[in-house]
Amino acid sequence: MILVTGAAGHIVNVLVRELTRQLKQVRALVLPGEDTQSLSDSKPEIVEANILDYPALKKAMEGVDVVFHLASLVALVPQQFELMRRVNIEGTANVIRACQEMGVKRLIYTSSIHAYGRPEKGLLIDECLPFDTECQRGTYDQTKAEASVLVRQAAKEGLDAILLHPTGVIGPHDFKRSEMGEMMLYWMKKSPTVTLDGAYDFVDVRDVVHTHVQAIELGKPGESYILNGHHVTVREFRKLVQEAAGAQGKAVHFPIKLVRVFAPVAELYYKVAKKRPRLTIYALDTLSSNSVICSTKAATELGHKIRPIEETVHDSVHWWKENKLTVKPSLRNVLAIAKKA
Repeated sequence: MILVTGAAGHIVNVLVRELTRQLKQVRALVLPGEDTQSLSDSKPEIVEANILDYPALKKAMEGVDVVFHLASLVALVPQQFELMRRVNIEGTANVIRACQEMGVKRLIYTSSIHAYGRPEKGLLIDECLPFDTECQRGTYDQTKAEASVLVRQAAKEGLDAILLHPTGVIGPHDFKRSEMGEMMLYWMKKSPTVTLDGAYDFVDVRDVVHTHVQAIELGKPGESYILNGHHVTVREFRKLVQEAAGAQGKAVHFPIKLVRVFAPVAELYYKVAKKRPRLTIYALDTLSSNSVICSTKAATELGHKIRPIEETVHDSVHWWKENKLTVKPSLRNVLAIAKKA
């Protein structure tokens, strides 16, 4: 039996699809009352539990051999930072403890590329970098670094655990309407749309999932693996989306330095309006940072493969055209996450 936490998320619902396609027994852990539309095609055993509720989490691991831990919270407003720390750090500690007590044979933790420090531009980002637990760039990065340290320490103490670090995940089946999914929908228009300076590394969710499955048998205990894709500028990304969508909207370009001036005002607006942030200082910092990333280790040891970015964008646009009217913008149920047993 395989347990997958955070099962309604983007990577996870695609992972569940692939595991059930391979006729694996899958138990999908979701928050109480969470929308499970993304799991309707794969039909796993669904269990409602909160990773902050240790007794419920432990019960969900009964009879489980492998745990994929992907449940986490990405908070974009300061009011939710403390909750994010609890979910991402305390929740991961709970998963580790439950795996140890229930005799789970392998824990595969999906961390993030942001768990690593960001060296100056021109230097390669790979697994030799330390986890940046003192990160000043953002609370999310810090929580993923601290959680990664917990998993690695558990591996040193005897737990069979490995860590996977995807870059910016994109692709079809984006039922939670990720930030990049929303941006792709915006760029699919025939009307003028905005682009910025900057670039990042984007990886297809299906390639990430393929490597997750490979890690069940091939991952080495205690090791970390970066899962990257293609380094793409914002302008290039928009052009690919426009071509795939058959749109010819005019690009309105803004220098990132100019946008940065208005970012604090935008964040204040989102806070007052209680809307999901679309423009944040953190996002601008990410697009401006070093994103030259290497996944040679994952390719060599786990068979990580990277499909053409054109294929990823094409398939994503096609999926959005078929699903954009049924997949509504949503945020995770923060109250459900916060509530313990």
